[in-house]
Formats: sequence, C-alpha cells, structure tokens
Amino acid sequence: MAGALVGGAFLSAFLQVLFDRIASSEVADFFRGRILSNGLLRKLKIALLSVNAVLEDAEEKQVTKSAVKEWLDELKDAVYDAEDILDEIASKALQRKLDAEFLTTGCKARSFISTSLNPFAKEIEPKIQEVLDRLEYLARQKDVIGLREVVGGKPSERLPTTSLVEESDICGRDDDKEAIVNLLLSDDASGSEMCVIAMVGMGGIGKTTLAQLVYNDTRVKEHFNLEAWVCVSEEFDVFKVTKTILEAVTLSTCDIKDLNRLQVTLKEKLKGKKFLLVLDDVWNEDYVDWEVLKNSFKSGVQGSKVIVTTRNASVASVMRPIATHHLKQLTDEDCWSLFAKHAFDDSNSEAHLELEVIGRQIVKKCKGLPLAAKTIGALLRSKLDVDEWDKILKSELWDLSKDGGNILPALRLSYKYLPSPLKQCFAYCSIFPKDYIVRKDQLVLLWMAEGFLQQYKNKTMEEVGDEYFLNLVSRSLFQQSSSDKSHFIMHDLVNDLAKFVSGQFSFRLEGDYSHELVNKTRHLSYFKTRFDSSKKFEDLYKAKRLRTFLSLTLPPSSETFYLTKKVTHDLLPMLRCLRVLSLSHYSNMTDLPDSIGKIKHLRYLNLSFTAVKRLPDSICKLCNLQTLKLLGCRYLAVLPKDMWRLINLRHLDITETSIKEMPIQMGRLKCLHTLTTFIISKHSGSCIGELGKLSSLRGMLSILELQNVASPTDALNAGLKDKRYLEELVLEWSADTRVSESERTVLDSLQPHTNLKSLTMNYYSGKSISDWVGHHSFSNITRMHLKNCKYCFCLPPLGQLPSLQDLSIVGFDGVIKVGTEFYCSGSSSINPFGALKVIRFDQMLKWKEWSSFASENEGGAFPHLEELYIQNCPELMGGLPLHFPSLTKLVIIECPQLVASLPRAPALWDMQLLHCNEVLLKELPSRMQKLKVGGFGALKSLPEGMMDGKTCLQELEVCDCSSLMSFPKSGIPSTLKTLKITNCRKLEFPMNQNFSSLERFFLIDSCDSLSTFPLDLFPKLYDIIIRGCRNLESLSIPEEYLHDLMTLQIQIHDCPNFVSFPKGGLPTPNLTWFWVTNCGILRSLPKKMHIFLTSLKYLRIEDCPEVESFPEGGLPSNLNLISILSCDKLIASCKGWDLQQLPSVRKLSISGKSEDVRSFPEEGFLPINLTFLYISKFPAMESLNKKGLQHLTSLEQLWIQDCPKLKYMPDEGFPASLSFLRINECPLLKKSCQRKKGKEWRKIAHIDCVMIDEELIA
Repeated sequence: MAGALVGGAFLSAFLQVLFDRIASSEVADFFRGRILSNGLLRKLKIALLSVNAVLEDAEEKQVTKSAVKEWLDELKDAVYDAEDILDEIASKALQRKLDAEFLTTGCKARSFISTSLNPFAKEIEPKIQEVLDRLEYLARQKDVIGLREVVGGKPSERLPTTSLVEESDICGRDDDKEAIVNLLLSDDASGSEMCVIAMVGMGGIGKTTLAQLVYNDTRVKEHFNLEAWVCVSEEFDVFKVTKTILEAVTLSTCDIKDLNRLQVTLKEKLKGKKFLLVLDDVWNEDYVDWEVLKNSFKSGVQGSKVIVTTRNASVASVMRPIATHHLKQLTDEDCWSLFAKHAFDDSNSEAHLELEVIGRQIVKKCKGLPLAAKTIGALLRSKLDVDEWDKILKSELWDLSKDGGNILPALRLSYKYLPSPLKQCFAYCSIFPKDYIVRKDQLVLLWMAEGFLQQYKNKTMEEVGDEYFLNLVSRSLFQQSSSDKSHFIMHDLVNDLAKFVSGQFSFRLEGDYSHELVNKTRHLSYFKTRFDSSKKFEDLYKAKRLRTFLSLTLPPSSETFYLTKKVTHDLLPMLRCLRVLSLSHYSNMTDLPDSIGKIKHLRYLNLSFTAVKRLPDSICKLCNLQTLKLLGCRYLAVLPKDMWRLINLRHLDITETSIKEMPIQMGRLKCLHTLTTFIISKHSGSCIGELGKLSSLRGMLSILELQNVASPTDALNAGLKDKRYLEELVLEWSADTRVSESERTVLDSLQPHTNLKSLTMNYYSGKSISDWVGHHSFSNITRMHLKNCKYCFCLPPLGQLPSLQDLSIVGFDGVIKVGTEFYCSGSSSINPFGALKVIRFDQMLKWKEWSSFASENEGGAFPHLEELYIQNCPELMGGLPLHFPSLTKLVIIECPQLVASLPRAPALWDMQLLHCNEVLLKELPSRMQKLKVGGFGALKSLPEGMMDGKTCLQELEVCDCSSLMSFPKSGIPSTLKTLKITNCRKLEFPMNQNFSSLERFFLIDSCDSLSTFPLDLFPKLYDIIIRGCRNLESLSIPEEYLHDLMTLQIQIHDCPNFVSFPKGGLPTPNLTWFWVTNCGILRSLPKKMHIFLTSLKYLRIEDCPEVESFPEGGLPSNLNLISILSCDKLIASCKGWDLQQLPSVRKLSISGKSEDVRSFPEEGFLPINLTFLYISKFPAMESLNKKGLQHLTSLEQLWIQDCPKLKYMPDEGFPASLSFLRINECPLLKKSCQRKKGKEWRKIAHIDCVMIDEELIA
C-alpha cells in the first residue's frame, strides 16, 4: 500500500486507515443501504486522494513555510474528525448487531438494525458533510500554496562526508577507536576474502568521525594496500556507488556507463590487494542491492575489510558483519571537553569560571550527543556574556538548533526515511516526557488503541506493533536500557524530534502550561502528583476531541495519589472521542460513572491499582474495547455479567483482584490474547471448559480454585495442550483442600503445550504429581515453582528439563528424601539440571536427606547453579551434594539438624547462615564478600577465620546472638564497607580496631556496654543508624580532630541515656539526613548547625521532650523538610524558631502537647514557600489562624490530627493553592465540616479533596 513506502508522509498511513475504514463492511453497508447518500462516500474518497498526492511535498515544506504548516495541521485535524465519524458509524452498526442477537429471528433482527440506525443517520450526515467541505477546501488550497506531487523523491541537500579529520577536535572516542582498529588488524577466522564491520548509532553520535579517525590511523594505513572512502548517504544506487568506489580507488574520474563493465573494472583494480573500504552513512536495507554491490569486492585478498556506518541496525544486519559496534553517548566530562574546544578561542575555560559553571549545565542537556555539544559550543563561541550563556541554558536545544545549527536537519533525516506507518507511531511517542522509561508491550497496546497497527492474515496487531517498535530501536530512535532489557528510553533530542513532528496534536501537561492546550490537541499525558485537582485539568474542556488521556507515574510508584471526582464525573463524559484512558494508581477512585459507556471509541482502559469496587454495566457497551487493565484492584470482587459483549477485547488483566468467579459465556471473547486469571466457581459463572474456546490465549494464565473443577473431562475441555502461545501457567487449588485421589486425574487433564516457559503449582492436594510435570519434552521451561503440595511424598524428575533455570520447592510436607527420582526418570544421557541457576527448598518439614546424583558430583548435576536456598527444613541432617562449581550465593536458614559439610563451591562470595547448627560456622570459606550470620544463641565469639587477612569481606551482618561477646582478635577486615549488628546486647564493640574502610554502620539493640560512639574512628562513614543502645550517652569527636566527616545520614533512635553530641558540633558538611527519635534525656541539638550542616535537607526530631531550643544561629538554610513531633519544650519555644529565614523548606510537620496554644499558627511563623503542613496533638487549640496561613500561596496539602478542641477554620478560608485537606481525630471539627451541613463547610468547599477520618467527603 502507498502508506507503507519508505519516506512516505506521516498522513499516508493515516489516510490508508481511513480508506480501509470506508471499505469496511459496517461502513459500506451503512452507505449501500441508502441510510446515507452514496455521493458523500464517493466525494470523501476523491477529496482524500487529492490531498494524499501532495503530502510528501507538504511535509518537506512545512519546516520553512508557515502557510504549508498551517495547511497540514488543518488537514490532520479534518482527517482526525473524518476517522472519528467513520469509527462512530462502525461502532453504532456493531452495537446494534450485538443488541439484535437478543432477538429470536433474523427478520426481526434486520428490521431492528434498520429501524435503530435511521435516526442516527440523520444525526451523522451533517457531520460528514462538514468534514467533506473542509477537505474539499483544503484540496483546492494545495495549489494556491504551491504543493506538488513528488515523483522519485528529492536529492539530499547535505554535503557528502570525506575521510579528512582534525584529530585534536575529537574527545572521548579512544576506546571506540581502539576496538575498531583491533578488528581491522585482526586476521579473519572465517577465511573469506572480505569482512564487514558495522558502526551503528543515532544521528549526531559521531559514527562518521570515528570512521575518519580509524581510516587515518597510521597502523591502519600500513596494514592495507589500498583505502577508499565513499559517502553513500540516502540514495543507494548500485551503479552510482560502484562508480564512486572505482573513482576513489583509481583517484580519477570514470565515464563508464554500463554496470557490468564498472564491476569488472573495479574487480580488476582490487584483485590481489588487501583493501579497506569505508561506506559512510548507509540507509539501504535491500539485501539484493548489497549482494550485487559486493560482487566486485571478492577479488581482494583475505583480510580486506569494509566499514559501514549507519543509523539502522537492520542495514548492518543485511551486510552480515563480523562485528557490530554500537556507539554510546559521550560522558559528561568528554562532552564538556568537546564543547569547550568550540566555545572558547583557546579551548581554555579556566579564565571564565563563571561561564564554565553554566556551560557544564548546558552540556548535561546535550545528553552525550557530540553533534549537540559541538553545535551549541560553536553558537557561543567568543560570547563571554553570562546572560547570553544563561539564556542558552534556559532554552531548548531543539529551538537553538533552528538558528543555523545542524542538529535539526541531521535528526530529521531519521524521521524522513521512516516507513509511513512508523511515522505516526514515532510521533505518538511525544506524549512521553524526557527520560521516561518506555516498556515495549505497553506502547504497542497504546499504538493498537490509536489505530496505528493493522492486522494481517498471518500476523496479529501485537506482532506488527512489536516489529514497528524493534524497527525504531534498530534505527536508534529508542535505546535499550543497560540495566533492564525491557526498558527503553529516547534521547532528549529524539524526544524533541517527536514533539516537533506531532506539533499541537500531542501535549504533555507539565507545570502551569495547560493553557497551551488547543482544540486540535488529540493526545494528552501528564505525571500524577500527590493530588491532582480540577485546576490541573480545567483547560481540557477546550480539547473535546481528545483521543488519549494518559496518566503516568514516576518510579518508584509507591506514593499514594488522589484524583478529583470532577475529572471522572464531569470532564470524561465530555471527551467522547477517547481511544485511550489511563487512570491507574489513584487510590481514592472507587467507581466509574455510567457515562463511561458513551465513550464509544474507547479501546484502552487502565484502572490498575485503584480502589474501584465495581465496574458499571455500561462498560459492556464499549464494543471497541481492546485492553482492560484491572491489575491490583483489590476491592473489585465481580465483573459485569455481560462481558461477553466486548467482542473486540484482546487483553484482560485481573491479577491481584478479589474476583471470585468469571462472568458467563467468557468463551465468546474470541479475540482474547491475554487473560491473566481465570477463577472457577463451584456453583455459577463460567466453567473451566470456556477456556477451550479461547484459542488465541498467550502470555500468562493463572487458573484458580481448581478444586471446583467438576470432572477431569471438564479440565480436558480447557484445551491447555492446544494453547501453543501460552508462556506462563499458574495452577492453584484452595489452601484448605484435603487430600484427594481425583486431583491427579484433573492435573493429568491440565497438561499444557510443550512451548510453556514457566509453571507454578500451588496447594495441589494429590499424593503424586502428573508425569508431564518434569517430562523432558517441556524443553522450553525456564522457571518452575511447586508450592504447598503437602500430600506428595516424592518430587518429579525435574532434572531432565534442559532449559530450567529457576526452581522452587516449597511446602512438600510428605517428602523425606530427595533422591535419584529428582534428577531423572529411568536412564538418561543428559547431565541433570544442566541449565539451573537458582534453586530454593523451603518449609520441607520432614525432609531429612538430599542425595547426590553420583558418588562424585563433579561434571554431573548442577554445573551452572549460582544460588542455593535451604530454609525451614527442621529435620534435614546431611547428604548435601558435594560440589557446586558455579555457586555464588548460599542461604541456609532454620535448619538446626544440618551438620554435614558445606559443599565445595570455589565461586561462592555471598552466604547467610541463620538459626542453624554452630558446626557450620567452622567451615566458612575465606573468599566471602557478603556474610550474614545469626541465631546462634550459645556463640560467644565470632570464628577467627571469618575476618583473617585472606578475606575480602565487604558486608557483614551479625544478628540474634544473645551470648556473643567479642569479634575475632584478627580485627575488622580492611575491605569491610558495611557492618550491621542486631540484637547482640553482650557484644563488646571493638574500639581498638581499624574502621577506616567502613562506609555504612547499623547498630540495633546491641552493645549495651557502649557509652560513647567515637565518630573520628569512622572517617569514611556515609550512613550511621543506631537504635536501642541502652547505655549510649554521646557521639564524640576529639577537639584536636580537624577533618570533616563524610557522613550523609545520621539516625539515633530509642537510646534512653543519650544526652549529647560532640562539644564543637558535627563537622559533616555533606550530611543530608538527621533524625533523632525517643531520646528522653537529650537536651540539645548539635551546635553550629547553620555552619557545619550546610547540605542538610531533612531534619526530624521526635519524642525528645527535654530538647528546649534549636542551637544558636538557627537551622541550616538549605533544609527542605522539618519534622518536630512530641517535643514539648521545643514546641513551647517555637516563637524563636525563625522559620521565615528558611526559604527552602517545603514540608513541615509539628506536633506537641502545649496547653498554651489556642490558635495556630501565629502570623509570620511558617516558611513562606511551604507546600505541605502537618499539625498534630495540640490539646487546647480551638482555631486555625488566618493570619498565619494567608501568606502561604504555595500550600497544597494540610493535615490536621488529634486536636480534640479544634472547631474553627480560618475566617476567610485557606490559600487558593490548597488542594488536599486531611482531618483525623478532631471530633468537633468533623461535625462542623460535614459536607453542605456543617458550619465550617463553606470555608473548605472549594478544596478539591477533603478527607475526614479516612473517609473522602469531597
């Protein structure tokens, strides 16, 4: 189709969707039945075809001609509206068809459909006519603004690259250069005459520069007989490229006009030569073109090399390279060096230190892209005005590049040569903020909902979406995270490119810019905040044709979010064109309005992790719905009974809900690809046999309450053996199921397809497990968890699963011995557990012995096992396997009878021994890096071998050793960085040892003899947490100690005798967190806090009743959070806190038992930039003081707790910025703030969210 052409215009794919929609049976029948005029349909096609012809020309000219940009925007707007109308027609026809299924005869059904559509036709016809008029007008305007049909594409306007390079201008590519040079100089093991090396990376990353560096390297020049550089660029014409190569090789012009003669001539010139050829900036993905081109290269001698630079990994793969080198972004320091070379005449920034500070911030915005650093540096060259640099810092790099820079044109090429369907997919990604982590599966579902993916005969829409996404990755428009392979991110400038091409049709709601929304906006995203008030969304009312309403969460997402009901009940019903609606993680959302059923276009609905208790029945009218996410909706107990009407539903996620049964006729949802959970009810709902009708299921499936399966035949009807696309299967029975012989036959019938990758079984009540569990035919299984099969007396032969990597055996109460049956069944030639990396045994209450596979285990079972966990096996005595060559982590917990020797494990570096036999401590290996020991009640001293000179121990935790008195005499290892001691009260802390390497120290309920903690012994300590040290009196530093400490965090809790800090204060300029709790006789805080603690952000003092005041000089000015709780004397002196001098404070929590406070806060007491205020435990307070609150123009949240006499709100209400008011344990106030009834209600009625005693009342 036309829209699929490489380089096709953005709208081409969009128009193709429209043409497909017009040709659909629903729309065609609508017109063919004379419900609407056939002429309208014909005119619509003609108008669309007319504008389609000039789209490519328009996309090129929109960058420089505002009239073309405006024309294109109006066209996109009209096309969006046309699609909405056609989608509305198709939806109406489908809905009526479903309604008609309730009627008994076909005649009645046809009559019903026809009758019900007539009024709708009268309503829809004017809408079509209006869009048609706009399209016809735009078709006429295309000639006026000079748009023409493009034939054959336009030649590139870029200058061709050359091999010349100024090496002194290059930074940060030494390692890349060496890697490529080594590949060039190495012998080719394959023996072929010529090898390809590919360099891949996004536009502007420095591929050409690296190729130039390598090409001009002296070692490379000496290694090859012949070198040639060819800039291929976008147009890959075999004849032209061959001719260019020949001219580069011969250093003369060539007038041969026949490809055969050209290739023969080039082949002769290369014959017998070891050559190096650089093909720079290749875009062509055609395998045949490359095969034709490389025919000429085959005459070179072995060791000849071709370097290819490209943005597209697919281009590289076509050329079958021996190595592909992916260029990464420069480090900030290298990027700064490159920037400085171009920004300063002498490359020296030391003479302009103020500019360097700003310049380094500018460089961070470049995100390691050399082209950006070079371009912005050149823009600032010789400009030494600070204001000029600051202006650049506050500007978007994308905007700067328009002023003569080459960033925009360089990156626009990546977009220009995208296949047309990918253009709209790429542009859609502009809704994601910069640095947002994108998950492929999530994005594909969004693309599908927007109609960007078409279903082909042999591919699902999801498979097409996967291909599209991987195509964007291969073109370096997405970059895979190095830490998580499922995470992808866009470079900032690529994100800017997406934003540029999407224009006003996509909008990210950030800060106070909602007023920039326009009526053309179709796609909206925003980051959730603690409370999202109606003010945030008030400008959405002018974007009534919005298609995407996407709430995003910044990781980690553990925070609680609230959404005003005005969004769900007032705003959403107006957004009738929505395709995507995501309201996940709003904890106050308990329901959806019935009006959700009127959003007929909706295809994606995400309510995950909300408090939704029920879904309205009207949701079953959403016949276009494809994805319904209800993950983590813990209060949702039932699904609507007519779910079967959602005939286009493809993905239903009900994981972690309280649903007790499935609605009837689930088998009618033939399109379902994802059904995370299927619950079998005993008396109602869908039976397990309904699963047999869902042939497209894939991914993960959990089948719960299997004890309710009526018979093995019903289980067989589920057809699990035929579901070849299922990857993860969970089979779960009730926890209180008694032993049952019939469960074995049910399990036999639940055998899945051998493509399965993960199996979990829980609470199976049979005495033996089916033969298929552990059968070698399940060669794809990588993960198996068998839990709580308490009546089974032996384990299945899991050792013969060749791909198994993760295995858990939990709660097999009947197993006494793990023997040969665990490794294999019968004779087997394979080594058991050949791929296993992790194995866990837990709660094996009768297990006594684990037999080895053979007398000597070396070369036998578990060759790749890395982690072994044995927990809660009270009768296990011995017989562990002898040898684990790859084991790195060993955990043994609650195995008091285990006295056997620990297995030989030369790679072991992480061990935990808790509540075990003390014998095991005598065999500790010396190579440990992490060690946790505990629960040895009789142990008096740690073994000498734990900390001898051979050890490389970095983390040590000792816990629950009530008799332990001393560390080894050999002392603390010089490698130790983390030390945690818990519940070892008799332990003498070794003050005479060297703690210079220690970085983190935790002392909890231990070392009762410790009275003073000498900070000077811990010069590198970052974190200090001391809790429950009964006799600790002070932290100390000698007066003569002149060095600053590196400490970032100090916490002291529950130390009843703690009384003082070092006399001169805490010399900790890096300290950010200071927290003291329940130190009953502490009288003062550290001195000179305002001088010494300049980095302090968080201060929390709690339950310290004798602390009377803050130190002289006040608190550090950079404080962000202050929490003073239950410190009665300190609260009594609050008038002297001088918080007005702390402009950085955003959060303040204050509670105390002062009987003197009747009204709070006093005028001028609170910091002016406060956003969060918590007030608690003022027993005599009766009112809130308006004078103390009215200046807090940034206040967003106010929490009031346990103020029994409080009954009055401020006379003139709260600051307009307040959006969240929470009141707990204030009985008088609760009564006076009753919604619409209470005397104080009018003062708080404007606040978006009011919560009283955990009940949301507004």
